[in-house]
Amino acid sequence: MRPKRIVGGERVSVVIICFNQGHYLDDAIESVLAQTISQVEIIVVDDGSTDRTAEVARSFPNVSYVYQKNQGISSARNTGVRATTGDYIAFLDADDRLLPKATQAGLRCMRE
Repeated sequence: MRPKRIVGGERVSVVIICFNQGHYLDDAIESVLAQTISQVEIIVVDDGSTDRTAEVARSFPNVSYVYQKNQGISSARNTGVRATTGDYIAFLDADDRLLPKATQAGLRCMRE
């Protein structure tokens, strides 16, 4: 069941895929937390990592962490999609970062 629409804007779910890139993950999460819109959900999908991925993801209280046995990037993205509750979905690899207005710009494009 989808959540009720949030008054004042749409909710964006950002799915971060991670496989043994825990050393980058905190920067990726921080970049999502720095977005100019406040209605952002963060889901980290750990695709069977053997590094600190779980520890890093769990150190952020507002991040949902999902673990799966290593199945590859497509499977990890599909797992992330199933875990979302937002109106829109954005994908981010663990070794990438979003610019502060990325989700805002994406929403503007969708509205147009």
